[in-house]
Amino acid sequence: MIGVGRLRKGGQWVACPMLVTLLLVGTLSCQSSTSGPGKHIVVTYSVLGSIVKELVGDKATVTVSIPNGLDPHEWEQSAKRIEAINKADLVVENGLGLEGSMQKTLQTARKSGVKFFTASDYITVRHVGPREGIPSGDPDQVIGAADPHLWMDPIAMKSVVSGLASVLMKDLNLDVSSQALELESRLDSLNAEIADMVEAIPQEDRKLVTGHESMGYFAQRYGFELVGVIISSLSTQAYVTAEDLAAVKKAIEDNHVKAIFTELGTSPAVAKAMGAKTVEVVELTTHALPSDRSYFTFLRNIASVIVDALK
Repeated sequence: MIGVGRLRKGGQWVACPMLVTLLLVGTLSCQSSTSGPGKHIVVTYSVLGSIVKELVGDKATVTVSIPNGLDPHEWEQSAKRIEAINKADLVVENGLGLEGSMQKTLQTARKSGVKFFTASDYITVRHVGPREGIPSGDPDQVIGAADPHLWMDPIAMKSVVSGLASVLMKDLNLDVSSQALELESRLDSLNAEIADMVEAIPQEDRKLVTGHESMGYFAQRYGFELVGVIISSLSTQAYVTAEDLAAVKKAIEDNHVKAIFTELGTSPAVAKAMGAKTVEVVELTTHALPSDRSYFTFLRNIASVIVDALK
């Protein structure tokens, strides 16, 4: 309790309103320095993190574990980031093996009682379909393997938003209902916008050859055919064989593909050699957010690059 401030004057104590004011201001300053969101949410990678931050706003602190643009399969965690996961009120992960080197840390945190939200549990998971050039033996490459690249479909991300909003309200007591409705509406609009963009590409030219197996959800949503991948894997860490390259090169020629899209972990030089002089080689940024850190800009940019190369 704060008493009335007094100063000694002429042998007597007298009230000093200024002192009371200073004490109150000092107390409030101390309180404000420790105020802020009480919940801490850790998201494993940046693209998913962008959506979580838009949903949560200032109702909680959101941090992303894997720095933007780094390969989840190669990134090495620091002790500080591991500690953040273990102390989080909620960890938001992709699942389906995307987190690569983080798996052991995530399993340990889960066993210790940390709450988890797995995005892929809330969507219709795509599986690798039959196609020329997919070798057997590697679990990432076999037909039927689950595809973790769900962020390439805004409608899948809408389902993630809906599921996460329910978990945040139930488990963390965070009312994000209005943000969820707005975000879901924006994702619907983004989907319609990209569908309109794709209309500029003749149907016979909607054929994708990519660096690795990352564009399946996008192709499925917008009516593209996946003709081939340079590295026939869901992971950027897989190797490529001469047999694989020969199969993809043949598919490119047989399907009159207009462009090859390279990405994180694939060699533009190899792509150019496969396409020779007749096929354009274009870079896609499928695993990193742009400078504004917006998922919406991210997906618009990808759609724009594809449309410009194939129309």
